[in-house]
Formats: sequence, C-alpha cells, structure tokens
Amino acid sequence: MIKSWVDNNLKGDPVIWAIVIILSILSVWAVYSATGTLAYKNMGGNTEHYLWRHGFLIILSLVAMWAAHQVDYRYYAKISRFALWISVPLLIFSWQFGTSLNEASRWITIPVIDKTFQPSDLAKLALITQLASMLARRQQNIKDFKESLVPILLWCGLICGLIAMTDFSTAALLLAICMILLFIGRVPVKYLVMLSFVGLIAGSIAFSIGQRRETAISRIQDFINPEEIPFQAKQSFIAIATGGITGKGPGNSLRRNQLPHSYSDFIFAIIVEEYGIIGAAIVIMLYLGLLYRGMMTATKSERVYGGLLSAGLSLALVLQAMVNIGVAVGLLPITGLPLPLVSMGGTSLLFTGISLGIILSVSRGEIDEFSNKKSNDFRKVANAA
Repeated sequence: MIKSWVDNNLKGDPVIWAIVIILSILSVWAVYSATGTLAYKNMGGNTEHYLWRHGFLIILSLVAMWAAHQVDYRYYAKISRFALWISVPLLIFSWQFGTSLNEASRWITIPVIDKTFQPSDLAKLALITQLASMLARRQQNIKDFKESLVPILLWCGLICGLIAMTDFSTAALLLAICMILLFIGRVPVKYLVMLSFVGLIAGSIAFSIGQRRETAISRIQDFINPEEIPFQAKQSFIAIATGGITGKGPGNSLRRNQLPHSYSDFIFAIIVEEYGIIGAAIVIMLYLGLLYRGMMTATKSERVYGGLLSAGLSLALVLQAMVNIGVAVGLLPITGLPLPLVSMGGTSLLFTGISLGIILSVSRGEIDEFSNKKSNDFRKVANAA
C-alpha cells in the first residue's frame, strides 16, 4: 500500500527523493540543537519554538517540491520570463528600501503577515531557468552574437549586478553557475570571456555603490591574513577539530553557544562537532549524489531545455553547499550563504524545494517518455505479430 502511494505521488528520480528526505531529517536535528541559545535569548527559553518553526518550513519546502514536480517542466520557461521581469524592481527595492538584517537590506517585509522575503532567491531561480530556455531556443544559431548572446549577457549582468548590491557572494556564485551553464550550452569560449568582463563591470559598479563593500574587503583581508582569524571562523574550526571521528553525539555541541549563526551559515560546523568526520562525509556524499543524479537526468533528457535546466539547478544547489562547507573548514572567505536543505531559513528553503521539484519534473518527464516509448514499441511488435 505504501509503495503504491509512493509510486503514484512521488514521481521522478527516487534517489533524489531519498537524498532530500535524509537531509531534511538531519536539518531538523541540527537546527534544533543549534538554536538553544537563540531560544533563550529571544523566546525566554522555549527551545521548541524554533523546532516547530523550522519543522513547518521544512514541510512547506517539501510541499513546494512536490507541487513543482507535478508541473510539466516546459511550463517553467514561460513563468521564468515573467519572474525575471518581476525580480528586477524587487531587487532594486530591497537594495534601496529593504529590511536591514546583518548590515544589508536583502529582505522585503511582506505586509499583513509581517514575514521577510529575499528577492535574490527568486532572481537566482528565474535567471537559471530562463537562461536554460534561451540557450535551448538558440542552439541552431548559438554563435550569432547579436541575436543569441546579447540578451543572455544583458540578463546575466543585470541580475548578478543587482544582487551584488547587497550580497557579493551570492552574485559571484550565480555568475559562475551562468558561465558553466553557457559552456554546457555550447557557447563559444570567447563569449564566456565577454561574460566574465560583463560580470567584472557589474561587480565593480556594485562594489562602488553597493552596501557590502567594507564587509567584502574585511572578509577577504581576514582570509588572506592567517594571523588574524575572525571570531566566527575560529569557533567553527574549534567545533570541527573537537568533533573527532564519530562526534560528540546529537545535541552535545559546545560551540553552538559561541558560534554566531550556528543554525544557518555555520550549521556544517555543528554537524561535524556532533556527528564527527563520519557525519560530515555522509553529508558531502549526499550532496555529491544529488549532483550526480541531477546531471544524469540532464544527460538522459531528450530535450535540450530539460537537460540544461536540470544541470543548472543541480549545480546551483550543490555548488552553494560546497561553498558553505568550504567556509566552515576555512577554505574560503566567510560568506552569508546557507547550506541548502539544512540551514534554518525561510525563502531559501522554499526556493530550494521549488528548484528540486523542477529537477524532479525533468526526470519525471524523461521517465514518462521512456515508458510511453516502450509501450508504443510493444504495441507495434504485438500488432506486427
């Protein structure tokens, strides 16, 4: 009975479903452990508040994932065009008039419900989806600079530049993903160099008039200078170093009380402290498995758009995870990027769920097409007999 329900409702790649569910369960455990101090500070010691809040957001993201995977992925090409146009004024509004948190106004407070919304999450998803659509439509004349490449370069530069006004790390990561996607989409290398120049120009403008100039400079200087380790990085290193092979056990982290944003930006450090190197290896393998299955879906897709869409979204999720992990272990400068599916968040969890749902929609479409093709071949053989 359970198998029948799963087959009817959870379609697409079953491995991706399994990875998402495992990471979601781990997320609830890790965030509950990491929010103890936050609960005592803001909720008078009600530690269950953030457990129920985060659990609800995890369920909401899974529902969004399920809903997104029910929609034919080809429909997202039309939605993404509209979402891109909406993203531009939202990014400008958040930059100029947004709600300020952590010295940056990346959020917009939604009236009535009094909840914050981060437009960059919408912009990232819309740009990758529309970029896949534009590349797929222009495969026959991909080397035509004016007709094919100019719109792509303009959208990439505009969206990445606007995001960079309040969030350099997200903009840089998004630009890198766009370049990889263009390379997969057979865009000549000379045009990729042009995109890098577009990104450099947009980044320079954002660096001059954006909000995060001083923060970006200080973080890069701290990373280059090994003698002055930032407080967050130092606490993260201690958590990882004391985790050992098997960790201290769930809920036994000591650094969660000293490490700022231990429930979001540095959640991986808490995971290593509590679950050890074994737990860290499992988390990394799950993300690599997600990338592998997403790229497998891309290679199996009979439509260029489906392949590029799955590849782009898979890369976006896993590269962000690798950046978050790299920051926690000291391989990269400190950023504000959360660990997808694991860190506590609002819109980031929701749009991660939608992205995964779109990947599943692509894999579902390929499975359905294969099944229909197999059925048609069987009918032909039966009729011939």
